[in-house]
Amino acid sequence: MKCPFCGEFNNKVVDSRLSKDGLAIRRRRECLGCDRRFTTYEQAEAMEVMIVKKDERREPFSREKVRAGMQRACEKRNISMNVIDAYLDELEQDLRESGQNEIPSHLIGEKVMTKLHGLDGVAYVRFASVYREFKDVNDFVSELKSLLDREEARKGEGNGRSQRTEGGGQRAEDGAS
Repeated sequence: MKCPFCGEFNNKVVDSRLSKDGLAIRRRRECLGCDRRFTTYEQAEAMEVMIVKKDERREPFSREKVRAGMQRACEKRNISMNVIDAYLDELEQDLRESGQNEIPSHLIGEKVMTKLHGLDGVAYVRFASVYREFKDVNDFVSELKSLLDREEARKGEGNGRSQRTEGGGQRAEDGAS
């Protein structure tokens, strides 16, 4: 390893540790030429995952493209960049562990929508509107109604008290009128 300070190739490793995510080894090195220390990271060469787009084009998976889409959806929402980055780490790991060299883009879009649905309804609808290519306000209304129905069903499972009726009102489920 070449010293970044003096260019000397002779150095020694003074400390080795596993990185936080466990995917790399962090090494502290000391140059035998100038006695300065520097850090290097060693990690396994990752298999490049190709994304198959709707039109059958293939392109390498881009964490930055997914991050940009999620950031746009989460703009002005109370969602930390740390949450987005942690999800992206998880997504990349899942893609690599799938063992597939090519993954359809719709699978990634669905995974992101599932995550956003759990984080924030507004971010979910924003992302869905672009991903599912909403054409008009009716597409938004339909997706919002679906989102509300799923939320009501989830809440209804927890308490069994009320459920949304078709007209939007509440219906008693516990036998009381």
